[in-house]
Parts: sequence; C-alpha cells; structure tokens
Amino acid sequence: MLNRSRFELTQRAVAGVPEALRVAGTPLLARPEWIPDRPVLLDDVQLEWVEEAAPAPITGREASARASLPMAGGGVAFERYADAVEALARPRLYENRQCYRLLDVDHDPAGAPRLRFGRGSYFDVIDICEASAHEFAAAAAQAGPGGAVPAVATPFRAEIADPMDLVRRSVVPGISTLTIRHDAEAGTASFVLHWRDPAKVATGGGLYQVMPVGMFQPSADAPWNEANDFDLWRSIARELSEELLGSSEDHGSGTRAIDYDGWPFYAALREARRAGTARVFWLGLGMDALTFVCDLLTVVVLDAAVFDGLFPELASTNEEGHRVVDAEDDTGRSVGVPFRADHVERLTEREHMQPAGAALLRLAWRHRETLLP
Repeated sequence: MLNRSRFELTQRAVAGVPEALRVAGTPLLARPEWIPDRPVLLDDVQLEWVEEAAPAPITGREASARASLPMAGGGVAFERYADAVEALARPRLYENRQCYRLLDVDHDPAGAPRLRFGRGSYFDVIDICEASAHEFAAAAAQAGPGGAVPAVATPFRAEIADPMDLVRRSVVPGISTLTIRHDAEAGTASFVLHWRDPAKVATGGGLYQVMPVGMFQPSADAPWNEANDFDLWRSIARELSEELLGSSEDHGSGTRAIDYDGWPFYAALREARRAGTARVFWLGLGMDALTFVCDLLTVVVLDAAVFDGLFPELASTNEEGHRVVDAEDDTGRSVGVPFRADHVERLTEREHMQPAGAALLRLAWRHRETLLP
C-alpha cells in the first residue's frame, strides 16, 4: 500500500502543516533558514567533518517502532524494519552502506551554508524513515480514505516528534539534483526526469523525480573513501555518470580511492565549470513530510553543447528506474522535459512527484533568471 499510494499518503501527511514550513508550497518541509533567498554557488557551501559525533537517541529499535513490524517466525517480531524488508520485500538495491550523517546546518548572514557531518549508514533511512512512513500508511488504512490520521495511531512518528530535528535521530541525506540543458542561442531549456521503480528502490518508489539523485555517501565502504568522497560535487558527478550515462556504480574504489582529476568525465565537467559553461547551485534542503527523508537540493545547468558532448545518448533505464522522455529536437534526439511554466505546474501540481523534486522545480523556476542568465 505504501508503494502504491505514496503520493496520496504524502498529501495526508502534510495536511495541517503551516505553510511557512513547506518549501514553495510542496510537501517538502524545511526550517525557513534552510532555504536561501537566492541560489548559492555550490563552491560556497562549506562542509565540516565531526570525527566523534554523539549517537542519536532514536534508532528505530524502540518499542513504538517495533509495534508495526510483522512476526519473523516463532511468534517473535523482527527487531528492525530493515530486517523485515530484507526478509519479506527486498528491493533490487539494498545494502547497508556507510553514509554521511547530517548533524547541523548553519547559515551565515551572507547566505552561504555550513553543513556538519559525521558517520551514518543507509539502514538509518530504512529503520527510521521508511518505518515511520509504513506506520503512517497502516494508520491511514485504518482511518479510511481521506480520514484524519490521529497521532495516537502513529506512536513512532510521535516519538520522533519534529522531523526537522537533526539531533534526535540519525539524518542521512540524499542529494537531489535538477539537471538543466540550456540552449541560450535558441532561448530554450529542458531537464531530465526519472520514474523510480518500487521493485528496484527501497524509498520513493512509484514517484517521478529529478535526476540524478543519490545518497550522500562514499563510493565504497573502504576507509580511504571517507575523506576522498566527502564532497558534494564529487557525489553529484558520480550520480550524473551513473544515472544519465548508465555507467557502473563500481568505480574501483574498493581497492583504491577514485582519482577524480584523472577521470575523463569528471575532468570534462571540471573544465566546463571553469569556463562557465557548467554552473552548479545550492537551493537548500528539506524533509519529506511522509518519510522524513532528507534531501539536499542542487541544480546543475549545462550549456547545450556541453550537455550534448557529455551525454550523447542518455540512458533510458538505470538501476533505479527509467528516464521520462517528453520532447525531442529536430534530429529526433531526446532533450528531456521543456523547462517551462506549464510543465513545472503540471509536474508539481498534478503528477505523482517526489516532494524534493517538486520543491526543486518550483524553486528553480522562481530563480530562473539567476540559473539561466
């Protein structure tokens, strides 16, 4: 039911949330200071590492979390939600890899954010975020179509209390990136869109989403990757290669750290950024109202010639779903979805869009004159 009804459940979960806490009117929640007044260059976003972070008190193993878990056998319930998914409904991509845990967000008066991170794991998302969404889905089913879901029916969500509290639970963010192809000469822009296959992914299945999207995590769990991959742009570049080109997620970093400067794809992106034909922006961060998943919001704008050179043939499918094609140029080549008001309105108001993607589209349209000079 959760995978079939994520969009409708999200609308019910966000009902009654003050507009001031919703990003651009979407079901993505954020503290006002998390969303800058104008796009921030990604290079101005500062990351800090905390070697010994205090453990979060909420882990997903609380009695309130276990209450909605099925029996594992012998009359004993599963200990954690991740174990239940592993045994009963394992998606194609399912591995408890190391991730970067968001500890704190600080904005200076100039608007450049400072993000502090420590160590986390992917199953923090499953045990807390997906478990709380599952609990809400079960309570919504009991309440009936459109019925209000009482807090007493969702004790684990009540224990989490504020989904934007970065201390009480381990918050492991993903990076959602809106990739725009900008043809300044023609006066047009387009973006790539993704449909997330619930059979392949553990979160966000059955919804449209911008692309690429990926957890903020090292490329592999080997210790030398933790510092080498602790960089938003490096993470985005890996996801661009994996999702738009269909390249492997295995970068060989299980045996040695990635040599980013020696990677031709990364080097081409680096030179385009230096030339100003590729621009990368930070638009803030927020929490999904249903799942409490955190997304860092970024935009990559590529001049048409750069985009076409990097992605001569966009992958139609990848490990998480398939790409959505809305338009082609006069040669029959896919150029994605036109970045226009009608498409932004359709996707964010009528289609089943993931909250982070909807927020990114609305924010990007609001700031289009800055993003597409």
